[in-house]
Amino acid sequence: MLFVGGKGGVGKTSLASAIALSRARAGEKVLVVSTDPAHNLGHLWRREVGDEPRRLIEFEHGHLDGVEIDPQATIERHLAAVERTMLRLLPERQHAPARAHLDRARDAPGSHESAVLERIAELAERGRGEYDAVIFDTAPSGHTLRLLALPGQLAGWTDTLLRNRDRSERFSAAMRGLTGRDDPEAAAQGDLKRALQLRRDRFDALQQAIVDPKQTGFVVVFTAEALPVAETLEVVESLRAMHVDVAALIANRRSPADDGDVLRARRADEDAQMSIVRDRVRGVGLVEVPLMPGELTGSDALERLADVLVPAL
Repeated sequence: MLFVGGKGGVGKTSLASAIALSRARAGEKVLVVSTDPAHNLGHLWRREVGDEPRRLIEFEHGHLDGVEIDPQATIERHLAAVERTMLRLLPERQHAPARAHLDRARDAPGSHESAVLERIAELAERGRGEYDAVIFDTAPSGHTLRLLALPGQLAGWTDTLLRNRDRSERFSAAMRGLTGRDDPEAAAQGDLKRALQLRRDRFDALQQAIVDPKQTGFVVVFTAEALPVAETLEVVESLRAMHVDVAALIANRRSPADDGDVLRARRADEDAQMSIVRDRVRGVGLVEVPLMPGELTGSDALERLADVLVPAL
């Protein structure tokens, strides 16, 4: 897995797509996933992209599929499964309050982030079986860092739910032994426990993969300007504190130095910012991508970007 992140507006989607495209051209089966609520992947490729993988481009030996995560679709699937289980567990008189509770949960704080993470975990799991690489085009830095911290938190929270379920099951078993009656809720309770275990195992697997440099890397994209550079240094520090491998830094849209006074002066300012990055972030590859002519949309433009990017990587 490769996460491509950075400040908003620095070209993450274009570079994530170019990296994915270059790997597909080399014969790999690649999935590029947009986790940003403000999706641009479909616009960039001039293709219809949704919550399930769609083919973006195909080569003789490799191909590239794309996904734009739809958190609301994940929430709806999850709540539908919860509703089915709840209705089996509860007496009919409690069905209406249960549905009202689920309606409130649909827009509860944290629902969106949890749904995005669950979909990332699902696609990472699917990627291990169907793809050679999964490349995540992420939301701006702060959102992504919070998201990367969530798998361990949610796995721990789900473990607590499972321990509560175990205590409840032991109590139910004891009651059945005393009364000699079968528990009609046992099947629904079993379904609930299996769903929780699946969720816990999925988050555990994602957490272990994120901190394993053999499985996961993070590419930080920035432009050589004061604010993006300051944010990049903070992102690198945060990733290292979370034990996430910083695979590379990409300085995007570097100005030419020999094309008039304005661009020459801009290039000098950029060079000063690049010196700060080199001094503060040692031991990580630093790639420079020049400012490209024209609008970077469509497969032909992305192929040109990949041609520039791949030799540098």
